Amino acid sequence: MTINVMNHEFEKLVNEAPVVVIEFFATWCGHCQVMAPVVDEIKELLGDKVPVYQMDIDKYGPLADRLGVTGTPTFFIYRNGEQVWKYDGEIDGNVLLQKIQHYMN
Repeated sequence: MTINVMNHEFEKLVNEAPVVVIEFFATWCGHCQVMAPVVDEIKELLGDKVPVYQMDIDKYGPLADRLGVTGTPTFFIYRNGEQVWKYDGEIDGNVLLQKIQHYMN
């Protein structure tokens, strides 16, 4: 789901569940468009176990800057509110899912 969150609400968001996935994307980004169905499939597979949030970099530029996002898509995994993984660019869906599952255990 694409979310609307203010910068100060981000900390609350990443503490919402034991593991949270954030993707920074852009509607004009070709790599993001390639990843969109992959992210949708991962969200479906994870169900309500792990929230997966998509944040448009054009709306959340200052937050993206604060987090060191330099391109799109950029994926983050947070565990217990702490960033434990970051990846820039396209990634195989199975690799991304395995990475998320690793932090779920």
